[in-house]
Amino acid sequence: MLEKTIRINDLYDFYHPLLTSKQQHYMSLYYRNDLSLSEIAEECHVSRQAVYDTIKRTEQMIEDYEQKLKLQEKFQRRQKLLQQLKHLVDVNVTEKKEKMKQIVNTLEKLD
Repeated sequence: MLEKTIRINDLYDFYHPLLTSKQQHYMSLYYRNDLSLSEIAEECHVSRQAVYDTIKRTEQMIEDYEQKLKLQEKFQRRQKLLQQLKHLVDVNVTEKKEKMKQIVNTLEKLD
């Protein structure tokens, strides 16, 4: 469950601008503020089932967006490559130059 929550939060960071204001509000209350479905329903004056349906539909939407656009996946790959570049600061010059070329080539191919 924790893994799913982390994944949905990460995807939400990338795709929340593509959601309606209601979807954003429910997702924020549920995943960021840790409110229960009942608490959200009471606050928004809707049924618990309406909140549940909206959250489940929204989760599927952002998963679909990620499957097509891969923004989070590319972001994670870039972060990994940046860490490798940072590590190269401590490596000797000849080895550093070749490894940096490889990383730059990989970065160029990401998009």
